[in-house]
Amino acid sequence: QVQLVESGGGLVQPGGSLRLSCAASGSISSIYTMGWYRQAPGKQRELVATITGGFSNYVDSVQGRFTVSRDNTRNTVHLQMNSLKPEDTAVYYCNARIRTTSWDTWRDYWGQGTQVTVSS
Repeated sequence: QVQLVESGGGLVQPGGSLRLSCAASGSISSIYTMGWYRQAPGKQRELVATITGGFSNYVDSVQGRFTVSRDNTRNTVHLQMNSLKPEDTAVYYCNARIRTTSWDTWRDYWGQGTQVTVSS
């Protein structure tokens, strides 16, 4: 059983900052990619940022404002969000591609989501 638990969401004013964290726990052999997705009301879930090894990838709308980082010793991933805009308002989901054993296939796991609201 694998669990992803997020923390750090909340209400912030435009131009402010928030830091999201996600910890993976349970029966984990290895983690390939970790990252963040978001879903705004009435919209499809979209990729925000992922990190694989030392390589990170961002959606264009957050490039230069958000930074994804990962601690492999703790199986955690973080998303530092600066210069937040109202259009960043969404539920943010942690994602990780995990193998529970060395012979298992890679599977995607999701957190429960954390609300980020950017409003004055």
